[in-house]
Amino acid sequence: MSDVDLIRIDASIDELISTSARVEKLAGGFTFTEGPIWFRESFLLFSDIPVNVIYKWSPADGVSVYRVRSGYDGTDTPPGALIGSNGLTMDSQGRLVVCEHGNRRVTRLEQDGSSTVIASHYQGKRLNSPNDAVHKSDGALYFTDPPYGLLLRDQDPAKELAFNGVYRILHGELQLLCTDLTRPNGLVFSPDERCLYVANSDHERKTWTQFEVKPDGSLGSSEIFYDATHVKEAGVPDGMKADQKGNLYCTGPGGIWVFSPQGRHLGTLRLPEIPANCHWGDADGKSLYITARTSLYRIRLQIAGIRP
Repeated sequence: MSDVDLIRIDASIDELISTSARVEKLAGGFTFTEGPIWFRESFLLFSDIPVNVIYKWSPADGVSVYRVRSGYDGTDTPPGALIGSNGLTMDSQGRLVVCEHGNRRVTRLEQDGSSTVIASHYQGKRLNSPNDAVHKSDGALYFTDPPYGLLLRDQDPAKELAFNGVYRILHGELQLLCTDLTRPNGLVFSPDERCLYVANSDHERKTWTQFEVKPDGSLGSSEIFYDATHVKEAGVPDGMKADQKGNLYCTGPGGIWVFSPQGRHLGTLRLPEIPANCHWGDADGKSLYITARTSLYRIRLQIAGIRP
């Protein structure tokens, strides 16, 4: 456990992250961790993308393998391919929803252990590699589909769609909401669900975009919430979460960027490794679990987060 390394830009961040907070390393030795999701049964699941495994961590038992072949069922794995599961979330019935890179689909793990495909094609063409997902209170699932699961990304001959989209699944229907982002990645709703924030993981355009969510759940007008393209530190906008007051915790260049709902950069939480995603956990929802390259970390905050 180490003291928090926090760049304080606005004094109000002290209301969110205590000066006495500590960053705790819970586990290490992985390849590229992603997609943390906390279950109220007091355990966390997270992906290790290149090795195609979902791991389980609990305070009592530590780390164990939860699901193998988590994102790809084939055997022809090219070196360097990001084939495993990435983003994980939970539906209203407590079922795990998985973004599968290598299989290029979104699936739901049923209570009996079987897997149901809930999205794999758009207008007859295969999705790129679903990356991250979040549910709205009406049950709709929103997810992003960049090309990171394809070895040659946009130039990969297996890529069937000409764009990298943001989608919604509502009542079993897949709807394309946005094609404007080059690398749509992490996404999160504001507490009132009137805004959807989407990270763009493009080294040439490191932005977070804020979309208006219309009453019918479609996306309306958009604007850049924050542009970090000028920041040269390692990392790009990736996974993110919101707390109950609407502050955002966004993995990005150099660490986790904390923003007010108005887009004011309050500070950046630095970790021993570059973070890729985060999720709220523990009984009170005040612990932020962080997947960062080869490890899993945790920090206790002073405010609870929004979680399934």
